Amino acid sequence: MTRIRADLLLLACAAIWGFAFLFQKSAMDHIGPFTFVGSRALLAALVLAPLAYVEHRRSTIPIAGNYLRTGIFAGLAFVTAAVLQQAGLITASVTNTAFLTALYVVITPFISFALMRDPIAAPIWLAVALSFVGTWLLGGGGTLTGFGIGDGLVALSAAFWALHMVIVGIAAPMGRSILFSVIQFAVVGVTALAGALLFETVTFDGLRAAVPNILYVGLLSTAISFTILTFALRATSPSEAAIIIMTETLFAAFGAWLVFNEGLTYLGALGAAAILSAAILVQLQQVRNADLK
Repeated sequence: MTRIRADLLLLACAAIWGFAFLFQKSAMDHIGPFTFVGSRALLAALVLAPLAYVEHRRSTIPIAGNYLRTGIFAGLAFVTAAVLQQAGLITASVTNTAFLTALYVVITPFISFALMRDPIAAPIWLAVALSFVGTWLLGGGGTLTGFGIGDGLVALSAAFWALHMVIVGIAAPMGRSILFSVIQFAVVGVTALAGALLFETVTFDGLRAAVPNILYVGLLSTAISFTILTFALRATSPSEAAIIIMTETLFAAFGAWLVFNEGLTYLGALGAAAILSAAILVQLQQVRNADLK
């Protein structure tokens, strides 16, 4: 695979993930957050299972003793983040959700410091300042009265997405990345559907109406794009990949404008740009740290 082709594939993944916010928003008209998250996760696990088996047969890396435990923790962090995000999407706009979710990139170094004492580089603090200013502007300035409960839930989900990223980073050297995804998605599916049975009313009509949304997010946005990402990252640089992947927020904002007629005020657009800049700054700093090692 050539580098330009890999970058184009990463751009396609970013577009898929960005437009996925539209399907996640639409799904909330038919089913609850737990039902949607559980359905998409189990679908992704089933689709990835055959690939995980092939990966297992070909791999010579032994499975570490804490491999399963790490997968379970990753699944628990994922389901918490995903349910909070879905619950927030009931009232939050797709545009706000996309940019507030991007805050996970800025939060990740602090989670990593708390769990593994990884040092926090000076540029990260600039990213934090940009994030706070960006969030303030995205909320309309003033006292953030432009934000509702849904926006708050999405912002809270960013912390759990950050925790999930740290756990996935711990698991990366263990190998068998597809098998790891199957384990975590199985945990997400079982946990979320248990929550659906406890807290939501699941109907056949609701599930049937949400099938297109579940298929897009479960198959295209999770299983297929994950596989594409794995291959594309072998042929391009991490810095290029980081910047390209962050464009998912722009695709989400464009899709929200096109489908839901959402827009940003001048202050909101400045805030979104600040948040995106902060996320890219952190990604580039992480790449620089990896190069120094």
